[in-house]
Amino acid sequence: MPPLPPLDFKEIQDKLSSRFRPLQRSFQFWVRVADIYTGYKVFQLRVSLVKDVEKQEAMWERQHEVAAEKIYAMCSDLGGFFLKVAQIIGKPDLAPAAWVRRLVTLCDRAPATPFDTVQLVMERELGQSISEAFERFDVDPIGSASIAQVHRARLRGEKIDVVVKVQHPGIEDLMMTDIRNLQAFALYMQKIDIKFDLFSITKEMEKQIGYEFDFAREADAMERIRHFLYKNNKKSPVVVPRVLQDKVTRQVLMMEYIDGIPILNLGDEIAKRGINPGGKIAAAAKQNILKSLTLAYGQMILKSGFFHADPHPGNILICKGSEVALLDYGQVKDLPDKLRLAYANLVLAIADNDPIRASESYRELGINTISACENEQQELFKLAQTMFDTKLPPGVTMLQPFSEESSIKKIGVQAFPEELFSVLRTVHLLRGLSVGLGINYSCSEQWRPIAEEALYLAGRLKDKDRKTKVHRPSFFRGLYRKE
Repeated sequence: MPPLPPLDFKEIQDKLSSRFRPLQRSFQFWVRVADIYTGYKVFQLRVSLVKDVEKQEAMWERQHEVAAEKIYAMCSDLGGFFLKVAQIIGKPDLAPAAWVRRLVTLCDRAPATPFDTVQLVMERELGQSISEAFERFDVDPIGSASIAQVHRARLRGEKIDVVVKVQHPGIEDLMMTDIRNLQAFALYMQKIDIKFDLFSITKEMEKQIGYEFDFAREADAMERIRHFLYKNNKKSPVVVPRVLQDKVTRQVLMMEYIDGIPILNLGDEIAKRGINPGGKIAAAAKQNILKSLTLAYGQMILKSGFFHADPHPGNILICKGSEVALLDYGQVKDLPDKLRLAYANLVLAIADNDPIRASESYRELGINTISACENEQQELFKLAQTMFDTKLPPGVTMLQPFSEESSIKKIGVQAFPEELFSVLRTVHLLRGLSVGLGINYSCSEQWRPIAEEALYLAGRLKDKDRKTKVHRPSFFRGLYRKE
C-alpha cells in the first residue's frame, strides 16, 4: 500500500475558511443590525418621556452619533455590499447629520486586493503577462470599491494612459450572501415599522448588482450611453470614458484615463485655488456641475430609458472648466417604454403641482398604496415629491420614515415595481449631490421639457398642451433646446 500524501493544513484551512465565511458574515450582520435597531427602539421609548423639545433634539443627536459609529464599523468591517449600503443611506436629506459625517468617508474605501492576486487575475483573463501587455502599470490602485479596484497604466506602444479595472476575487458570493440577509431584514422592517415595499427594492438591488460582475456587459453599457449622449447634444453634458474594446473580459475592463478630482474634494480644490467658497465663482462652478448632471440624467431616463443608475459621489469627477465625468457603468437600467412614459407623466405632475395627475401616474406606474389619513390626495402628492424629486416638499428637510408625520406612515406603499428602484435611487443620489453643493432645485421642473417631448413623440401629449415658457432657476435658463 503506497504511503498517504502528507496533509496540507494550509489548503484545508483555506477550504474551511471559504466554506464558513458566508456564515460568519451572516452572523456578524444580524448581531450588529439587531444592536443598532433595538438601540433606536429603546431610545424612542426613553425620549418619549421627555417633554422639553430642545432636550429631545439633543438626545436624538447623541443617539444618532452612537448609531453612526456602529453603522460605520459594520460597513467598514464587512465591506463589499455594505459599502454600497453606506453610499445609499449616507446622504444629507436621507440620514441624520451624524450618519452623513461618518458614512461619506466610506466612498471608494474598500480594502485593496494585493497586487500579486491582481496580477494572477489579469494574466488569466488577458492571456499574457503584465510586463508583456504594459509599458507601465501602477502597483498601487487609484481607488478600491466594493466590487473592483482600478489601476493607472500605459499599454505598450501607446502614448496615453489607461485605467484598468480588476474585479476582487470571490466577491460575488459574499455580496450575494449580504443581499439575502438584507432582504430578510427588509421583510421584517416592512411588516413591523415601515409601510413600504422594501423587499421589492432589495430584489431589484440583487438583480442590478448581479450585473456588475460582468465587465463585458458594463463596457457595452458605457459605449451605448456614450453614443447616445454624444449623438443627442452638440457637446455631451458629461464625459463618458472610451472603452478599449479589445481589452475587456468578464473580470477586467480597460478604458481611457480621465484627469479630474473627485466631487467630494471640490471644496478643498476651490479653497486651494484661493477662491472664496461662498463667492460667485464657486457658486457658478457648482451650478454648472449640477446643470450638466441634470441634463444628462433627464435625457437618459426620459428620452432613452437606458441610464447610468449609480451617480454617487465616488463615480463623479470634476475636470477642467467644471466639466463633469461620469464613471462606473456597472449599474445601468433599461426602463420599458411603458414605465418610461408613465414616469414622464409623473414628472409633469410634480412640476405642475398637480396631485390628481400624480395619483393617476402612481397607478400607471404600478405603485399600489393604501391610505391611513383623511387628506389622501395631498399626502400622496407629498410622497411623490419625497420619492421622485430632488426638492423636498415644503416643511420637510430630511426623510424620517419612522416619524408618525412621515408620508410613508400615512400612505402605505404595498407594491413598488422593482424596475423603478433604479429611478428612485438615482433621484435620491442627485438630491444628495444638490444638498452637498448647497443648491436647492427641482429636477422635475428642469426635466419638464424633456418629459413633454417624450410624451409628445409617443402621441400622448398634443402640441398645444406643451408648455412654451416654464419658470426655472436662472442657472438652468437656456439649457434646453429643440433637438
